[in-house]
Amino acid sequence: MIEPALELNFGEHGELRQAVGEKGRVHLDRWLPYLVLHRSQTDGPSLARRIAINSPSYLIWSPEDDEMARAVAEQLVAEIEQKLGIAPLVITLSDQPVPLQSRKAPTLPRFVAEIAAADDPDSQRAADRLEQAVRAISADLRVCKVERCTLEGACSITVQLPSIHLRPDGAVYPQLEHDLSVAFGDALLQTACAFIDDGARAAPPHYRALGRGALLAAARSADRKLGKVARSFDFLLSVSPINTSDAMMQFLAEKANRPPEFQYRPLAIDPDSAKRMLYDIDLSILEDPLLERLLTEKRREIDQQLTMLATRNTPSFRPASTILYGNVEPELLDDALGLLGSTDAAPPRGESVEAPEIAEAARGLIEAYRTFDQRFEAEVELRDDVSGLMVSGPKLMIGSDSIMPMHRVDALLAHEVSIHLLTHFNGAAQGLTIFRSGLANYEGVQEGLGVFAEWAVGGLTRTRLRLLAGRVVAVDAMLHGAGFIDVFHLLVRDYGFRRRGAFGISARVFRSGGMAKDAIYLRGFRQVVDLVTSGVSLAPFWLGKIAPDHAPAIEELLLRGLVKTPVFIPEFLSRTDTHERIARLRNGLPFQSMFNPETRPC
Repeated sequence: MIEPALELNFGEHGELRQAVGEKGRVHLDRWLPYLVLHRSQTDGPSLARRIAINSPSYLIWSPEDDEMARAVAEQLVAEIEQKLGIAPLVITLSDQPVPLQSRKAPTLPRFVAEIAAADDPDSQRAADRLEQAVRAISADLRVCKVERCTLEGACSITVQLPSIHLRPDGAVYPQLEHDLSVAFGDALLQTACAFIDDGARAAPPHYRALGRGALLAAARSADRKLGKVARSFDFLLSVSPINTSDAMMQFLAEKANRPPEFQYRPLAIDPDSAKRMLYDIDLSILEDPLLERLLTEKRREIDQQLTMLATRNTPSFRPASTILYGNVEPELLDDALGLLGSTDAAPPRGESVEAPEIAEAARGLIEAYRTFDQRFEAEVELRDDVSGLMVSGPKLMIGSDSIMPMHRVDALLAHEVSIHLLTHFNGAAQGLTIFRSGLANYEGVQEGLGVFAEWAVGGLTRTRLRLLAGRVVAVDAMLHGAGFIDVFHLLVRDYGFRRRGAFGISARVFRSGGMAKDAIYLRGFRQVVDLVTSGVSLAPFWLGKIAPDHAPAIEELLLRGLVKTPVFIPEFLSRTDTHERIARLRNGLPFQSMFNPETRPC
């Protein structure tokens, strides 16, 4: 074996990241049974290089460092074999040459991957899986083809990658390059898993468990920078009025004939400056397509929030809010109208409690979580500038003028503490701050889980469901051009809301110029109900603030060890009556019947 020109400094579990020559690098996430090689022959764009550096075990180098790279590769193979007891599969990637094309009469480059595999059974089995995975890759209405041949030797595969991501002038189609790198990277993980799975050795439970199991400094840095921008403003406080109670009193005193005049906090940031900071974050260097996607989605959501702040109290705010929260779909409106059409009499309010008593109950529930683990460091604040209950980060804010029926306290604390605060602290226990601040589009299901928690503890009354339905109808009317007074009268006249309740709904929907958010509560609740009814576990949603579309990503990150199982589980899930309600739901309880008559006071 050729002596390497540099000493390789492996960590306890095989961790290794060192420069090879001027432009090369060796990286091992941990001891893995495969190694990806790439020799970069040019400084131009290379799909093979991008796929290689997204791998958890790779060696890349330039032609001038061939001798050094050969020695490093040999040592890597020897070290892996010694540690794992098997010779690793060596996968060599290269780019197919790009044929010259005329700009005036361009032709599509061929979409074919050339695969060559050693003739030993393990390599051939791995190549079969690679071929199957590659033939499933499609781009721009074309499906990738495969040309295959056999190599001499053992435990090796070479792949020449198609170059359909390059323009005739040599520049890159960025989205196509990204999609191809993700698809081929995924195919390599399947290949490595098939290589192991010979019937004698234990293959991982899922091929993606062979992906990266450690966060690079670049990923942590990008996450911190995104978090810093996100924490530089409080979105909900920034778009919510500070004089709701006074505005309501004046509005009702004037016989609901003049729209209220709301007042807002001055913005703590310059949205344009925050956007510049946001897009100064380079997410292309993360070497992990999944994390790059999650952080890119979150950056886009923060961008949309900043656009809303920049257009606060202008005609542009309303359409900006629909980009983030969507319109009211016909099915959701039907659900809302069905709930509002119920003729059951509402229960009497019974004994009421005020803000100090609500705060005391909240601190009691928080202390119960802290008894289990001290990291549940939540704060409770009584504030004059908020209405109702609101969670922001680790803080539960309670409007100082809040008053509610006593039988609703348990339900609302299950919503605010056992969902919003719990997922914040579970997310804070993960390696990335994005899980506590929330992945993109998490709010819908997060609020749906909150309403589900109210139902699960027996506190989702018909009045509460009608409130959520009224919000949907109000948002729909607002988006179709109705004004504040129109919506207020619609709620009072057509749906039987009391004047104060109708004002509260209207104020939320018309804050800052018209906000579509309030439709997400009923939408999210229906979404959670559908998940539970179909037998889907809610366990991934306790890990942090995520959206349903992220469940597969969370499963992969768990397999790779990049996220942990949740520290805290909602307290209400330990209750016998909660289990009984969920069992009834899975047995076909109609959605329109999901309010809990047992919560009505005698």
